[in-house]
Amino acid sequence: MKSLLAPLARSAVTILIVLLAILVALWLWRRYETDPWTRDGHLRADIVRVTPDVAGLVTQVAVHDNQAVKPGDILFVVDRPRFQLTLAQSDAAIASARATLLQARREAQRDLALGDLVAKETHEQNVARVATASASLAQAESQRDTAALNLARTTVRATVRGIVTNLDLHPGDYIAAGTQAMALVDSDSLRVEGYFEETKLARIRLGDPVVVHLMGEPRALYGRVDSIAAGINDSERSNTTNLLPNVNPTFTWVRLAQRIPVRVKLERVPAGVALIVGRTATVTVQPRVQP
Repeated sequence: MKSLLAPLARSAVTILIVLLAILVALWLWRRYETDPWTRDGHLRADIVRVTPDVAGLVTQVAVHDNQAVKPGDILFVVDRPRFQLTLAQSDAAIASARATLLQARREAQRDLALGDLVAKETHEQNVARVATASASLAQAESQRDTAALNLARTTVRATVRGIVTNLDLHPGDYIAAGTQAMALVDSDSLRVEGYFEETKLARIRLGDPVVVHLMGEPRALYGRVDSIAAGINDSERSNTTNLLPNVNPTFTWVRLAQRIPVRVKLERVPAGVALIVGRTATVTVQPRVQP
């Protein structure tokens, strides 16, 4: 009897090990091939590239690197005295244009009062002077509006709530119009983007709950799938000068799944978690049960 039970026990153990190995293999296959999760995720946000609209010497820098700001806060000031002088010159030009217009109108009214005593050609010239002086006044007023706008834009302010970063600006620096002076991370646009293999997209739906683990952070963040990218670059194709497609002539038989960006809107973030743009994250989508 004992001689019969021993082979059966060995066979049972072998069968159990084989079944366990099959279950583990199936679990690993599902985990890495179909379950919607990825280690390739990053914390992202919109970046405002702060640039002045006018050129000049920087006279004041009101913030420091990595400072939190809110909309309307002054970031820096560019050459305000120069543009104040330009505005004063525009005011003087308006005063001169108004005086010229008043004189032209007085001469035109005097000619009308004299009637036939004034030659028709002289009267036409006076009317033309009034029109010219009126146009000059309108031009001076427009230039004054431009000067006032430039003066207002010498003070560069924050347009969003966020954190100043990559600040390398000092009083006395010359900055050209359109030159980036600093970056402003928009705190209200913080999000996580996970790059999922295309084979896993079938199990991802808008609104699915998401669990996010930032590298080095033991506490989890929670959110929902906000959107899925509409397209990615096709590395196998490029355009040519004649607008015909240039398609890669080689084809690899082993095809790797493309990675598609999936945007996650954060809803619950534990207090004290450092939301630094660029941090690496593991993103796990928890598919909802379809009714």
